[in-house]
Amino acid sequence: MVLSRKTPARSRWSQSRSVGTPRTLGERVYQQLRHEIIHGVFQAGEAINEKVLARKYRGSRTPVREAVMRLQQENLLRLVPNKGYFVSHLTLHELNEMYEYRAEVEGFCAELAARRWNDQSLLQKLTSLVHIEYRTDDRASYEHFIEADTEFHIGIAQLTRNRLVVRAVTEVRCHMERIMFAAIDIGYYGEVPAREHTKILEAIGGRDALLARKLMYDHIVGSKDKVLQLASGTSSPNL
Repeated sequence: MVLSRKTPARSRWSQSRSVGTPRTLGERVYQQLRHEIIHGVFQAGEAINEKVLARKYRGSRTPVREAVMRLQQENLLRLVPNKGYFVSHLTLHELNEMYEYRAEVEGFCAELAARRWNDQSLLQKLTSLVHIEYRTDDRASYEHFIEADTEFHIGIAQLTRNRLVVRAVTEVRCHMERIMFAAIDIGYYGEVPAREHTKILEAIGGRDALLARKLMYDHIVGSKDKVLQLASGTSSPNL
């Protein structure tokens, strides 16, 4: 594993954190299964049994199948011919690729946000997110920090007013959250990036597009070096 981890208890359907208000059973199954993969309830390499999930989510296999197909497209699940779906591993090589992709996409995102932003309330909201901290003896506070970090990066994408950019950042964040949750269980907590995030927002607010891009790029590359160093210190190259 990139990060070996303890297995969290299976969460109840009613206890999961949902995104928005799902309109269909298929959407609810998708959100719940995605949430549980990211949080480590389902471990890398674990088989996804459609019958079991259909009973768990009190539905038929059809919405479950729809959900797993969507999660395969997001690279959270992989399909093994004649065997079924399994939770994807994330190798060191894939981890490096993901950070390279993030650095370029989110660097461009920050640049475009600086040129285009027109939502003062969103900018103020992002400023408040910067100051959210956590305690290493309080897992719930760190989970809240992870959610705030995701909201910060997606919020900057929203400032671009480009739906494709928002989608790209949103999709890669699920893998980032998965890494961050895995790190908790080996006692690693990332540094609070308040100073870096503040400087990025100042550059965006001041419409300094090139500086915003550089600061975001450097921020992500710096995170990559720390995560790869942590991952390479473990016994196996998979998450």
